[in-house]
Formats: sequence, C-alpha cells, structure tokens
Amino acid sequence: MRDFPVAVVGAGPVGLAAAAELTERGLRPLVLERAEHAGAAVTEWRHVRLFSRWEEVLAPAARRLLEAQDWPPPEADSYPTGGEWVERYLRPLAAALGDRVRFGVTVTGVARRGRNRVVDAGRDAEPLTVHVRTASGGEERVTASAVIDTSGTWGNPNPLGADGLPALGERAAARRITYRIPDLTDPAVRQRYAGGHVVVAGSGHSALTALASFDELAAHQTGTRITWLLRRAQIGDAFGGGQHDQLPARGALGQRVRAAVEAGRLTVTTGFRTEAVERDAHQRLVLVSETGERIEAVDEAVVLTGFRPELSWLSELRLNLDTTLQAPVALAPLIDPNVHSCGTVYPHGAAELSHPEPKVFLAGMKSYGRAPTFLAMTGYEQVRSIAAALAGDHTAAERVELVLPETGVCGGSGVLESSVERAEGSCCDVSAVP
Repeated sequence: MRDFPVAVVGAGPVGLAAAAELTERGLRPLVLERAEHAGAAVTEWRHVRLFSRWEEVLAPAARRLLEAQDWPPPEADSYPTGGEWVERYLRPLAAALGDRVRFGVTVTGVARRGRNRVVDAGRDAEPLTVHVRTASGGEERVTASAVIDTSGTWGNPNPLGADGLPALGERAAARRITYRIPDLTDPAVRQRYAGGHVVVAGSGHSALTALASFDELAAHQTGTRITWLLRRAQIGDAFGGGQHDQLPARGALGQRVRAAVEAGRLTVTTGFRTEAVERDAHQRLVLVSETGERIEAVDEAVVLTGFRPELSWLSELRLNLDTTLQAPVALAPLIDPNVHSCGTVYPHGAAELSHPEPKVFLAGMKSYGRAPTFLAMTGYEQVRSIAAALAGDHTAAERVELVLPETGVCGGSGVLESSVERAEGSCCDVSAVP
C-alpha cells in the first residue's frame, strides 16, 4: 500500500508540518484542505499575537524544506500574529509542497476500502478511502495508505450552556453572541462593543486575551463595562503562572488581567453556570444561572469556553477514544483537566495516537479532544513521530525530541476547587497577547 499517498486532512500548521515530515521520509503526502489557502482557521484570528516566538512555531522539517528554497526566515525571538504566521510561514510552506496540497476539497468521510466498521474479513489488507466533496459540488474518493487527521477543532466552539449544550435561548440570541476573540483593531468591531456591557465567559488564555483587549477599550470608551464570567467557584489559578511561566508572554497576559481585576476595572462573577439566555424589555440579554442568579443588561456576550472535535465523518473507522475527553485513550490521562492542571504534557507520538484502525491518526489540536492545553510544538512532535512510524523507523518514532515550556501552574489530582472547569478555556497558541 506504499504506492498510495498518506492523506493529511487540513492545511493548518500541524497538517503542513506532517506533509513536510512525510516528504523528508520519502513518503508521498496528499494534504486535503477545504479552504482555498493554507492556515484558513488561523486567518480567522489573524489579529491575535501568539505566546510563542517564531522559533517555537516553525516545524523543523518544514523549516528545512523552506530554507532549501531560499525562504527568508523571520526574526527568531519576535512574536508573530496569526496573520503573520499565515503570510510568512504557512502560505510559503504550502507553496513549497506544491501539488502535495489540494485546496477546495472537503473530507466527508474515511473508511477501509470495501469494509464498513463492522466487517473483520480482509480488513487489514485493504487501503483507506477518503471521500471528498470538491468546491464545485463533485464527489471523489482518494485511496490512501494512511490517514492523519489534523483538521483541528476550530469549527466547533463549546456553547455558553454549562451542560455542554446551548443554553435555553442561546441560539435565538446568536446576533449578540460571538465564540471568537473579537478584533478590536477593526473600527466596525470596536464600535459594536464600545459603550456597552460585555460579558466574557471562560477561564483560559483565550478569555484572558479578550479581557485584556476589552480593558483597553474601556479605558478609551466611556460607558464600556466588562464582566468576566467563570463557572469555577473561585478565580484560583486562572491568571496563570506569571513570572514562573516559561512562555513569558503567556505569563504576562495573566498578570495584566489580574491588575485590571484588582483595580476594579473588570467585574468578576464566579460559580455561574449558565442555564438560559433571556431578553429584557430593551432586548438586551439576561444570563440566568442554574441557581437563578441573573446577570442583567448584557449588550454582547463573548463565549470562549473551548472547543470540541468533529468526529461524525470518522464514524466508519475503529477509533479508541476516551469517553470523557474524546482524545485517544493512551493520551487522555496525560491531558485530562479533571486529573491535573499542568500546561506541560509529556511529549508523545505515534504510540499514544494509534487506534485499532491501523495507520489512522488524530494529530494536532484534534488529538486533544476537549482538553485545552495544546501547543503547536506538541503537534509538530506528534507528526514527526507518526511520519517515522509510517516509514518503518520505529526507533525514531519512539524517541522524544521535544521539551515543552512549563506554565508555572501545576498541581495534582484534587488541587483545584473545580478542576473540570479547566476545560472551558484554552492554553494553545491560538490564545495570545493582543
């Protein structure tokens, strides 16, 4: 089956890194991307600056591929925005990979050729088939020797409802709710929030990023009022590790928000589990908790409670996913926010990401399921190991070639007053300094 390409789903940072690793190993990748350019999801948060420096968000094999083509590397110690990451790295990388990347194709399903998930007979002898829909509406089947799903979770934000489903009235209030970090450098977006009461829900770094931006807006726009909504009973370690964080920009962000809270510029409401979204007489939102507590006169809600994987198009594959996190079973204990609070996760690869379905891997943010602690460099290590395994170099696949930066916040089981709420935020490179 080595005559068939390795299908990589998604042309984001980890998907393109996988293609570079596979190419370097002498394998033939085929990246399938539904958008018309690389890094489409990153483009949607182009205004956000990463916590990680340039040198930490360039995949090693990708960098080698680019440097062979006289690519001008960015300044190693500077911090890119999402837009800069796309324009200076992801798009050039996709161009360097050439026809190994296909745009405008949406993966609608993956299966074992001629075998649904129930059939055992002859299963291991068959390649995989990737069903795609083209931009023109046509359908194709791509035969693949392996599949690496790096499609991420960006398209599936968690709702405001505390039970994981939209709160009553949440869908009806969609025009006043966003699930992304607003770009307050855009005058039209800034005008939307200026002078109003804005509620930011979430306890991760995405929420901190938004809060820092809104604090700056409130300083210049009279009448702007910000409420930080937390499900957890106390703020606890939501500010992060501060000076102990090995990503200095990430630590500084938490301290910036801490200062705004201590100065009284941000109102904090803890222990609030949203059950319903209502309207008042002026059509402003009213958030109602499961205990009947109410947050009145809300003009806009910014819901940053994390993401979840889309698994429906993988339904014919035999995946072994943790029942809680929807992450690979061997990986889940390392990243479970119910168990520990570490932002640092032991580097892992093909062994932890394997499934009962041979040569099928979930990598990148999607491999974390609903866990929030992903870093781009973690994904790069994952696909390095996967490429080595697919090439038959099992020694390299098992070798650890990465040391992750610690957050400065780490505890064992039971240290958090409500550790499950940690999954409402995000510590990934998507969250950064505005």
